[in-house]
Amino acid sequence: MEILKKYEEGCAHCPGGIGLQYPLSKDKILQVVCDVHPLVQGHILIIPKEHISCMGNLPDEKFARYEELYNKVKHFVSEYYGPTAVFEHGVTGQTVFHAHTHFFPYKGTTNSIIPQDYALKKIDSFHDIKKEFDEKNKYLFLENNNEMYMVDTDLGYPRFFREIFAKLLNVEERANWKKTMENEELMRQFKTDIKELTAKWRKYNK
Repeated sequence: MEILKKYEEGCAHCPGGIGLQYPLSKDKILQVVCDVHPLVQGHILIIPKEHISCMGNLPDEKFARYEELYNKVKHFVSEYYGPTAVFEHGVTGQTVFHAHTHFFPYKGTTNSIIPQDYALKKIDSFHDIKKEFDEKNKYLFLENNNEMYMVDTDLGYPRFFREIFAKLLNVEERANWKKTMENEELMRQFKTDIKELTAKWRKYNK
C-alpha cells in the first residue's frame, strides 16, 4: 500500500489547510478536528497527518491507532449528543482528497440513509475496511446504530454521504461546504457550534 507524499500544497487537510482550523487533539499519526462546516453540532473529523487517499490505505500499525481513536470519538459523540453516524468516502465521492472520517449525531435508521438493501454489505470487523480497499482500491464506509457497512460504490458521487445526511437532518443548506463559506449567517452559526463542541470535548477529556 503506497503512502503518498507527506503533505500536498493547497490541501484542506494538510498543514495550513482550512479543514484544520479547529483542532481537538493530535498525535504523531492522526488529528481530531471539528468539521469547519458542520452538518450539526457535534460533527467531528479524524484526519491522518500524512496526505493519504483514505483510511484503508493506512499501514497496519497506523490503522490500529485509527481504530482506537475512532472508538474514542464515537464514544464522545454518543455520550454528549446521542446516537452517532459515521462515514468515510474512501476515495469515492471525495471533495477533499485527503483521508477523513466523519462523526456526528444521527437518530435515523440505516435504511433511511441507504434505502437500497442490495447496496449494503454488513461487515463484522473494522479491518474489513482495509480488506475492501486492498481488493477494490475504493469503498464507501458507513456506520449507523453500531453496525458497520460497505456501501455499493456505484451509488457514489461528490459529497454523497454529506448530501444524504444534510437532507435527512433538514439542513440542506449545509450540504455543500464550499457554498456555505459564502453564507455569513451560517458561518456564524458554525463558529457557535464549534465553540460549544470544543467545550464539551475538553470536559470529556479532563
